[in-house]
Amino acid sequence: MSGDALGHASPVPVAETPAPFTGRRWFFPSALLHDLDPDAARAGRRPRRTVRDWVVDFSCFLLAVLVGATAMEALADNPHVPNGLAVVDQVIGALACAAVWLRRRWPLGLAVALTPLSFLSDTSGGAGLIALFTLAVHRPFRYVAWVGGINVALVPLYYWVRPDADVPYLVSVPFAVVLTVAIVGWGMFVRAKRQLMVSLRDRARRAETEARLRAEQAQRLAREAIAREMHDVLAHRLTLLSVHAGALEFRPDAPPAQTARAAGVIRESAHEALQDLREIIGVLRAGEPDDTGRPQPTLAALDTLVAESREAGMKVSLDHRVEDPGGVPSSVGRTAYRIVQEGLTNARKHAPGTEVRVTVTGAPGTGLTVRVHNPPPEGEVPAVPGSGQGLIGLTERATLAGGGLEHGHTPEGGFEVRAWLPWG
Repeated sequence: MSGDALGHASPVPVAETPAPFTGRRWFFPSALLHDLDPDAARAGRRPRRTVRDWVVDFSCFLLAVLVGATAMEALADNPHVPNGLAVVDQVIGALACAAVWLRRRWPLGLAVALTPLSFLSDTSGGAGLIALFTLAVHRPFRYVAWVGGINVALVPLYYWVRPDADVPYLVSVPFAVVLTVAIVGWGMFVRAKRQLMVSLRDRARRAETEARLRAEQAQRLAREAIAREMHDVLAHRLTLLSVHAGALEFRPDAPPAQTARAAGVIRESAHEALQDLREIIGVLRAGEPDDTGRPQPTLAALDTLVAESREAGMKVSLDHRVEDPGGVPSSVGRTAYRIVQEGLTNARKHAPGTEVRVTVTGAPGTGLTVRVHNPPPEGEVPAVPGSGQGLIGLTERATLAGGGLEHGHTPEGGFEVRAWLPWG
């Protein structure tokens, strides 16, 4: 009996997409939030500036203006620079400062454009450094290496063409090179830190997804175990019903006492089957397996199981040779009980009228051995639908318990189920 036949075993749901970043969004860069948002890339949305972005962009703009103003004063005090050239320099510097607001949208293009402008205009030097820093933050290292390398290579030429009147050439060039390398390094550090945050976020998402999948798999395995339990229990009960109903059908002239006895067994077996089915369906509706409700069968219940089968008209002999039945673990005892129950059910269906021998032996340290044997049936027995499913479930049950199960026909034509279960 599969899990779909239970009526309440739903398929394993697909893992949901992790929720986007939650928290103080205004405190984080928009580019980082864009990388952390699982829906942003699929929707194709551009990151919108947060409060932090506006503050940083405005600060960068003021810094570029401040550097440009300082350079403009130096141009005014330099007698070698004509007035017209100084005005052109200031216009270029103003445009470069205004272009700082575009640094988030086109970091590579802005850095490439400001590289020659910074070489031609003193007042655009601050904007050029800010563009280089933005490029290091938002683009891979190969772009930073090319643009930054060009800027470093132009530094000696810049101070050779336009020397500083107050600072010597051998001081200006190393200082500018170190400043450029420091700004690039700072930008790469910021980028690495953001990538680390994104990787940690992805790792947390994967861990949550794996935990959810493990929980769903555990629930699915539990429901499959419940389905096997339902098969073992109901198959035994319904086989009793079939045996007694067949007896009433083929013996219509049976004495009233025997008829009443068979009817009572049918009623009791139907009541037990309904009670077992109700409990299993209740566990499925609750969504989690538990051991509440009626006690689970153990090895001590074998005598009751054999007596019940004898009342149904079977010939059963039980050889119970276990040194300490009370010391058998509950899981091992329950598995042994289900193996005997399924063996009796199969013998009742496939070899009616034969004598079934049940042997249970074992001791702590050597394990528990269960053997159910029946001789070949007398005459032709009609095929029973669904044959073999119970033995498959028993084999899996014994394997999960740490043991093993073998079954097959004996040389004389009978059938035997033999299992070994660990008992440490």
